[in-house]
Amino acid sequence: MAMSAGLQMRQSQSLVMTPQLMQSIRLLQFSHIELTRFIEQEVERNPLLELVNAESEHADAVPEVAPEVSLEQTAASEDATWAETSDSQTERMTSEIDARYENVFPDDHGTERVDQPEFLDNWKSMPGSEGGQAGEGCDLDDFAARAPTLRDHVAEQIAFAFAEPAEKLIATELADQLDAAGYMVGELAETVERLGAAPEQVDAVLARLQEFEPAGIFARSLSECLGLQLKRKDRLDPAMAALVDNLELLARRDFGALTRICGVDEEDLLEMMAEIRALDPKPGTRFETGSSELIVPDVSVRPAADGGWTVELNPDTLPRVLVNQTYFTTVSGKMQKNTAGQEFLSECLQTANWLARSLDQRARTIMKVATEIVRQQDAFLLHGVDHLRPLNLKAVAEAIGMHESTVSRVTSNKYMITPRGVFELKYFFTVSIASAQAGGDAHSAESVRHRIRVLVEQETPEAVLSDDDLVNMLKKSGVEIARRTVAKYREAMAIPSSVQRRREKRARARAAAV
Repeated sequence: MAMSAGLQMRQSQSLVMTPQLMQSIRLLQFSHIELTRFIEQEVERNPLLELVNAESEHADAVPEVAPEVSLEQTAASEDATWAETSDSQTERMTSEIDARYENVFPDDHGTERVDQPEFLDNWKSMPGSEGGQAGEGCDLDDFAARAPTLRDHVAEQIAFAFAEPAEKLIATELADQLDAAGYMVGELAETVERLGAAPEQVDAVLARLQEFEPAGIFARSLSECLGLQLKRKDRLDPAMAALVDNLELLARRDFGALTRICGVDEEDLLEMMAEIRALDPKPGTRFETGSSELIVPDVSVRPAADGGWTVELNPDTLPRVLVNQTYFTTVSGKMQKNTAGQEFLSECLQTANWLARSLDQRARTIMKVATEIVRQQDAFLLHGVDHLRPLNLKAVAEAIGMHESTVSRVTSNKYMITPRGVFELKYFFTVSIASAQAGGDAHSAESVRHRIRVLVEQETPEAVLSDDDLVNMLKKSGVEIARRTVAKYREAMAIPSSVQRRREKRARARAAAV
């Protein structure tokens, strides 16, 4: 077969995104903590940028966005004019940047990478340095002593419990094998081989370690952990030991089998189960030092005087940046002959204007999406989760004139505080379940799950509802749903089957009667 080279012309269209545009898109997905860290690093390396508090103002700076954005301002200021620079060249460079991302169709779930600041790896902060000048007061809590960890707590006990160097070495090696819950994750055989110690000596050291506080640490299984705690309370009798050894039957609520294995009646079994529930299955977690992050809502929703809803952005989640035009004018006037300096300064101004514009556009986009969500879920805000409407990204995107991928990015890691509580924006997007009545409104999957939970909570020991019963009751209330869907929702909410619930409810009823 002959091969030859040829020259062909082909015309095609493709969407090309600049690094600035792709970074603007990624700004949508940032939570306010990630956004603040990113901006702080940009301020560190850009002399024309300033991160200011709500109290501070700069006469010559251009603010990024007002603390509160009203619904009227959202629509009217979409094409607002940006501050003009004193240098025509930098104005042209800035205008060439396209940071509008409403109609970017492809999601950025691919493997492409754009060079950008690695703010998560390189950011460092000093206690008392956030948003303040040198010399301002600092919080003394930042310098408080570090809380002892599980490893510290165990090391202190090892120092007093073992005098022999060999035993102390084995104890330290076993302590290194503790996980965050206080369980032994290593194998004793490997420890024996690695240390060259006698198995009896390692077993003896482990037995002494299992007497440490808190009770239950150095266990190798849940049964052993609960047994150690019961032994400390002098409650590990043969019946209780049999119950601890058959936790899988307890999880299945097979009370009949447990009464036969333990040799007790149902009343005694209920008392033993109550003792088991009072134990700590993860004794090491009380020493966890990781601090839980407080959720700060990005959007606030409250009733308005006209009967509607007032939607506002939370100013605490909107970092304000200022572009110092005076500093740019002063420095650029002194760098007429310094080409490298002029290029650096122009790049800084270009980046600063891009960041201010992107932050403002981000705030407006969040406002648009949140306002449409509130409009669509008005019944939920008024009456609760039973009236949560089915909603998808496409419906919101079409209503506000944006693409679904943009709405998806906006609702990631964003929270809304409402009279019903604090919810992630993605909470309001649920699957639609058809109505059992012809022409009836569809139901939200979240509201259906809530109805199932309420029905199960209201059932009596004599009338425990099966999945078929739940399907029939939901159908009577206007929800057309399959039995397998009910079972899937029930299992997702950790609700046992009707057989298990009947056993448990009857046992609890007998215990209450006694």
